[in-house]
Amino acid sequence: MGVAKTLWEILDHQRQEPAILDSRDTGTSNHFAKARPFRWKVGVRAALVLVAGVLVVVVGANFMRSLTPPLEPLPVAESSESPSAEPLENTVMVHVVGAVGTPGVVSLPESSRVQDALALAGGALEDADLRSVNLARAVFDGEQILVPRVGDLPDSSIGALGLVSLSQADQATLETLPRIGPATAERIIAWREARGPFRSVEDLLAVSGIGPATLEGLADLVVP
Repeated sequence: MGVAKTLWEILDHQRQEPAILDSRDTGTSNHFAKARPFRWKVGVRAALVLVAGVLVVVVGANFMRSLTPPLEPLPVAESSESPSAEPLENTVMVHVVGAVGTPGVVSLPESSRVQDALALAGGALEDADLRSVNLARAVFDGEQILVPRVGDLPDSSIGALGLVSLSQADQATLETLPRIGPATAERIIAWREARGPFRSVEDLLAVSGIGPATLEGLADLVVP
């Protein structure tokens, strides 16, 4: 009972209402004063530590960024088609015979000249008579280029069945044709030297001084 009573008295003592304070009493002014807001106070040393920490973070980030290798751009696949590629030139087949190193058929670009064909055929021999060959004229597909030797007779001026070849006959042979005099024969030779061999008998109409009537009289006597 003694212990229980003592606990009851302690509890009963804690339930007593607090005494009423008079604000006019000395020492109570702090009790009724308004509570001041709590303010953070940072010392100079703490501020320096904070700034130093920020600088360490910034410098460390820049250092790590410098260690990272830059990304290399992926190689761009080049197009298989080149815009600057030139189209392939057409080729022609030419038969080179006579005084050349290796007579035969040669293939060369369409814009080639007679001298190019001779070079592909081994070049002209020492006894070749190039005076009767126009090395500068353009070649055409399927033609035959004859390089005569010095002293050879112009047998090629006479074509099949004894017809005169307009592309091979010399001036004397051309003058044997009807209505073909020296001046006309010279113009025929000049035309074929400038434009190449005749490809048809009708090409004679392009020669000055030869009209349809003259061509009709030559049709059965000549071949290109």
